[in-house]
Amino acid sequence: MRRETPEEKIVCECILPEPPEKVWKALTVPEVLATWMMPNDIGLALGRRFSFAGTDDTAPVECEIVDVEEERRLRYAWRERAANDGEAGGILFESMVTFLLERTVAGGTHLSIVHDGFAMRKPAVAVSGARCSLVGGIGADRKPKAAANTQNLLRAA
Repeated sequence: MRRETPEEKIVCECILPEPPEKVWKALTVPEVLATWMMPNDIGLALGRRFSFAGTDDTAPVECEIVDVEEERRLRYAWRERAANDGEAGGILFESMVTFLLERTVAGGTHLSIVHDGFAMRKPAVAVSGARCSLVGGIGADRKPKAAANTQNLLRAA
């Protein structure tokens, strides 16, 4: 018998004074995205594969655009592999990242970021507040996993 477990996800919502057009650029223009996340070769065509650069300790993150609606919604598959396993290396985890943008009455942006579709082995931390909740855990490589640097996203926008 299989036990059902609640879906684990990272959810962050915030109100930005910048309009959706400007926030969209922070999410989709490679050079701007790299200032708050990682170097990348993102492109917006449905089915487009792209990657975020790895470091000395991590392999590149492989991604694929699965849903895009200009200045409103961006969703991509996220796949991490073990750093030294090469092309046929084991997948540490696969997940989905979704950005939802809505114009506020004041002309700013209500931004929702959801990272879901993965199961963490051992929750390490749970934090909530300021309309943001974060659940972190330990990945298959025994290293902590958490969300991207959302404070730098806010600065990039």
